Amino acid sequence: MNTITSSGRPGKMAAGKRTVWQQVQVWYRASRPFTLSAALAPVLVGSFLAFRDGTFSLWLFSLVLLGSVLVQAAANLVDEYSDHARPEGNQKLLAPYKVIALGLLSSTAVKRGAIVYFATATAIGLYLTAVSGWPILALCLGSAAAAYFYSAVPRPLGTIGLGQPLVFIFMGPVMVLGAYYVQTSAFTLEALWLSLPVACTVTAILAANDIRDLEEDRAAKKATIGTWLGRGFARWEWTLLVVAAFFVVVVLALLRITGPTILISLLALPQGVAAVRLMWQGRERAELAQALRATARLHGLLGILLAVGVALG
Repeated sequence: MNTITSSGRPGKMAAGKRTVWQQVQVWYRASRPFTLSAALAPVLVGSFLAFRDGTFSLWLFSLVLLGSVLVQAAANLVDEYSDHARPEGNQKLLAPYKVIALGLLSSTAVKRGAIVYFATATAIGLYLTAVSGWPILALCLGSAAAAYFYSAVPRPLGTIGLGQPLVFIFMGPVMVLGAYYVQTSAFTLEALWLSLPVACTVTAILAANDIRDLEEDRAAKKATIGTWLGRGFARWEWTLLVVAAFFVVVVLALLRITGPTILISLLALPQGVAAVRLMWQGRERAELAQALRATARLHGLLGILLAVGVALG
């Protein structure tokens, strides 16, 4: 981990001098744990819906959850490796999770870590395919490809304006439907509808990230809503995503598309209000970073409450 040098600046502890626990901490940091709620919420919603419908395997649930987290962590490592390899990556501010730039891990180590994560997730996906059928293979391959091409290759999809649509689709409907299918071997419209609040809030995380990084993205010529239409428009788009998540929950309950117990999700409203306040009051990067963290907390809380509400139904 970092040490303090005589100049008062953080230095770097050589990899060979780290304990096993310190190595674990470095890899935990590299995996960007604040993003992992994006992998947890959709799996909880899809799996708990299957539980409500009378079909649930704790073993399959655990595998889906682990595979989802591994793909998310691997995507983060790919993003770290690609950022360091591209010249425009040097224009980004040095965030605490930038383990290569901080000297905590080498580029080779990060690349190998991503391969191990993806390989393990692939093995889990193949097992789930053998148990649940070929649709799971299609969903797993699509998700892995989206995660890889989002950050890797010479022209990553995340830099050409496709980031938010990809996140909305693959970390919303695809993951919720996939988690449900593993348990039930079926797809339902209810699972699709329930995936929308999850999709809205996970996309809001990326939107908040883009708002925070607007100046960096412009310098790197990265295409986002903010770089195209400005920070003001991007804030409204982010707000629409947050409001839409709660709106869909209320509509699903009122129209009896799912049980009224999902209204327990409205307990996340105070967190949503806090996130909205931070987003609209924030001007400096540090303030917008707080809005980003608040959005991530909103996504995790809403996902958990939605899953609980579904299960209670």
